[in-house]
Amino acid sequence: MPLVVVGISVLVLLVLMTRLKLNGFAALLLVAVGVGLVQGIGPEKIPDVLAEGIGDQIGDTMLTIGLGAMVGRVMGDSGAAQRIAGRLLAVCGPRWVQVAMVLTAMLIGVTMFYEVAFVIIVPIAFTLVRVTRANLLWVGLPMSIALSTMHSFLPPHPGPTAVSATFHASVGLTLFYGLFIAVPVGAFIALLWPRLPFVRAMNPSIPKGLVSERVFEDDEMPGLGWSLSVALLPVVLIAGAAVTDLAASGDNGPLHFVAFIGSAPIALLLTLLVSIWAFGPRIGRGLAEVGASCKEAAQAMAMILLVIGAGGAFKNVLVEGGISDYIKDVTDGWSISPIVLAWLIAAILRVALGSATVAVVTASGVALPLLAGSGVHPEVMVLAVSCGSIAFSHVNDPGFWMFKEYFNLSVLDAIKARTTYTTVLAILGLGGVLVLEQVLDALSI
Repeated sequence: MPLVVVGISVLVLLVLMTRLKLNGFAALLLVAVGVGLVQGIGPEKIPDVLAEGIGDQIGDTMLTIGLGAMVGRVMGDSGAAQRIAGRLLAVCGPRWVQVAMVLTAMLIGVTMFYEVAFVIIVPIAFTLVRVTRANLLWVGLPMSIALSTMHSFLPPHPGPTAVSATFHASVGLTLFYGLFIAVPVGAFIALLWPRLPFVRAMNPSIPKGLVSERVFEDDEMPGLGWSLSVALLPVVLIAGAAVTDLAASGDNGPLHFVAFIGSAPIALLLTLLVSIWAFGPRIGRGLAEVGASCKEAAQAMAMILLVIGAGGAFKNVLVEGGISDYIKDVTDGWSISPIVLAWLIAAILRVALGSATVAVVTASGVALPLLAGSGVHPEVMVLAVSCGSIAFSHVNDPGFWMFKEYFNLSVLDAIKARTTYTTVLAILGLGGVLVLEQVLDALSI
């Protein structure tokens, strides 16, 4: 049974990494090969399947994570990250630093992908941890939870946008309705989870090479205006492209240009160039010192990217092994509420495959026939599928490995922290979707 294969593969991976201390990259590839053989993928095809999975995953994330890490390191080495962190502390105080991180993450995360927003904000979180001497998860976990919520629940992120097209739902209404669920649910979990005993027992250290160890004097740091301008530049570019794409259509030069500079890699590349121009003189006398900062950031990211790529290989083996088709066939005859069914299929696919995008696209295809004649609002169905796709993030999810490596956690601690919060977010999201449908019906919308 394919789901049994998935369960056993996860257990084997945990044993390899926790008991045998095998490197995550090697362990993921080894398990992926085993799953491929068990699922009937020909041995001669497995290397191509692994390479395709790694290529797809790294192709999507390497430029974003690599450039984001370089921007973060330049901001850290120049004192810009400390300037922003200090201002947050001055305005909010140490007691409210989590609220500040949640608000920042939600504002940025509405339009920016999880990975992009993460690498932009995490240097500030690292700096706040160093200055306040707080637990890394006390500051960083609320940020990650808020970003996860925005990315998974709402358009214009890829999953919800793709499902909106499948269900012929209004992207604008989906975003509007979704905010009433995502904001309170995400904020509640973001502020609750760091306070749970099993999370407070974890005390990870900041990964070396991703943040400057230097503490700057006030006159050594750039001004707040420049620091914020550089930090927010990719947000403005990416958000501007997203809003333009939603509000305008056509085939003309200005729209193409906005889309070009608003793509995550180009926006981050432009930000890196601006940060070098603005902050480079504070790091050293020339480009050599700035180049050294970028090189150190890239070296620190090397193993993170390898592990994320191997997670993509594992995911691709599961997809090519026919597990998504198996789940689709099994759930085809279930007779339950379309909302619950859409959520459940997405959650099962998320557990089995790790990819939220694959989960939402497949689940929407299964649930689409149920929408006709059910009376359920298509925007509500989009949110149901999107909520289900965030559940149970674990070792077959490349985002899980990014979370683990950036927060320097063991595999078991990452499961305790991330798998639990994503699952609770999904369950509370389903509850919010069911309530939303009742409210819309009552209002005859």
